[in-house]
Amino acid sequence: MTTSDKAVKPPLVLIANEQEWSARSLETILGPSGFAVLRAYTGKQAIDLARSAHPDIVLVDARMPDMDGLDVCQLLREDPRFSPATPIIVTSSGPAARAQRLAALRAGAWDYFTQPLDGEVLLLKLWTYSRAKQSADSMRDESLLDNTTGLYNIRGLARRAREIGADAFRRRDPLACVAFAPSVGEDLTPDPEELALRMAMHLGDVCRASGRVSDAIGRIGLTEYAIIAPGTDGDAAVRMIERLRTSIAKAPFSNQGATSVMDIRAGYCAVDDFSTVPIDAVEMLFRATTALRHLRDDTNARHIRAFEERESRREEIGLGAGS
Repeated sequence: MTTSDKAVKPPLVLIANEQEWSARSLETILGPSGFAVLRAYTGKQAIDLARSAHPDIVLVDARMPDMDGLDVCQLLREDPRFSPATPIIVTSSGPAARAQRLAALRAGAWDYFTQPLDGEVLLLKLWTYSRAKQSADSMRDESLLDNTTGLYNIRGLARRAREIGADAFRRRDPLACVAFAPSVGEDLTPDPEELALRMAMHLGDVCRASGRVSDAIGRIGLTEYAIIAPGTDGDAAVRMIERLRTSIAKAPFSNQGATSVMDIRAGYCAVDDFSTVPIDAVEMLFRATTALRHLRDDTNARHIRAFEERESRREEIGLGAGS
């Protein structure tokens, strides 16, 4: 381990193994070599800890008491809460046939270790894998794209807002910002975070397929999305929202074997000539998000609201714009 390795937070390794002696053997190799260790004794516990603790590496035994280790591997690879950059290594207390190794690789494992372990080889591989994971995490954090949907993240959307706004200013063009949030007829899972992530993956596919090339589409929160639409005034923004609703309705959302039609509620802010307004495109994005959040709080409201409607309503009830 190098000096730079010691300077950073130790990589966290999740060891999933019901055999106490085997898990302790791994821990005695990893601990003194600079790794932090977390233990799981069942497949379910391993999956839950992998989701919540976000380990840098997962070591899972091929035979867990409640499920096959390869099933654990596959379930984690299919889980949107588990980073695809996280290495999973399958371990086995006995020799493994070629077919077993291939099955592990197909399930998403990076490697397959059998007993007796060569401690030096194990450590060298784990350090290589952990550096690859850290590099992928660093690139993701600096990226302009949302990891789950493939759409822009908030950083990327803000950059595109400034670029699109500058072009609209020069051309004296209309500009609209739309913020929207999905809903389904019924909750298909008792886990709201899991539902939100699966909806995000679905919406990413729909938005990429149906959005205009000129639009910048991004995810701005767990369940909130936004579109920056050049050349779009208020009436065109409403039509765009309706087209998006139709596209989403035509692509039924499926989760855990159940299917439901997804709908959206949307807030927007639009101007006829961007060069004449005293705000930038990022502020328009914020106003569209504000309209959406007030719309979501009003269960009796229709599914679309302009930011200007929200301000008009505040004036009607005697509230100032800054209240």
